[in-house]
Amino acid sequence: MKVITEAILRDELRNSEPEFYCIPEGKILSPAAREYLQQRKIKITKEVLKCETAPAKSVPQPEAPAEAAAAGRFVDYETGAFYNSKPEHMTHLYGNTLVPKDHPRILFRGKLDSLQALIVLDQAILSEKGKSKKLIEDLNGILRVLREMMRCDVLDEEFKNDTILGLTHAQLRERSHDPMKFYNIKQMVLPDYSMGMEYALLNHIRTAVRETEVAAVQAFRTGSKYTRQDIIEELNRLSSAMHIMMCMYLAGEYKT
Repeated sequence: MKVITEAILRDELRNSEPEFYCIPEGKILSPAAREYLQQRKIKITKEVLKCETAPAKSVPQPEAPAEAAAAGRFVDYETGAFYNSKPEHMTHLYGNTLVPKDHPRILFRGKLDSLQALIVLDQAILSEKGKSKKLIEDLNGILRVLREMMRCDVLDEEFKNDTILGLTHAQLRERSHDPMKFYNIKQMVLPDYSMGMEYALLNHIRTAVRETEVAAVQAFRTGSKYTRQDIIEELNRLSSAMHIMMCMYLAGEYKT
């Protein structure tokens, strides 16, 4: 099934203001494309009749693809302006679409990148110290989820993931809220240096996940609404997963 991205919509609707946008049969809107239509207050429909009869607010003809391409190699995400060369203060949001380097979406990706780097560093430390291979592998599972999340954001694709640590989202939530039942560990034991290096590293990653989640909420907020709930929800579950790993460590499940 073909995905209609925001870049495609921006090009298609550049010089028109329709009341409705009809999703062609066999195609779906990406989350960013849906957000773009919502921002322009264009109603989304799959009913062909509405698309054929809805009056357009203006009828200027859009630029031909060749003319648009000739106008510039890059497109400004915020204004739709074209650039022949990429300004130094801007970077790619996706494709040839640019945003300033301090754009909330780029700040979120920076947090996501830093989080991945932290996990790799901690894995290297644990491996060098001869610590639990199971702990290192579970962290690898967290890392794979984060890398897929980054890929989906950059390519403007829907993010899907059913399990973390072999647990469904519902199971993660249940175990995180009642660790005494599953691990015989009190809820959210405060870290202390005496608990060991592994526990301290896991707690550090947990806080970094939380910071990344906050950055995602800021990046995907439009007024009082939030897009990319797929990414925001998964980061919340990853925070639960890190709490569970800390409980598993205290319960002795990561013994070398």
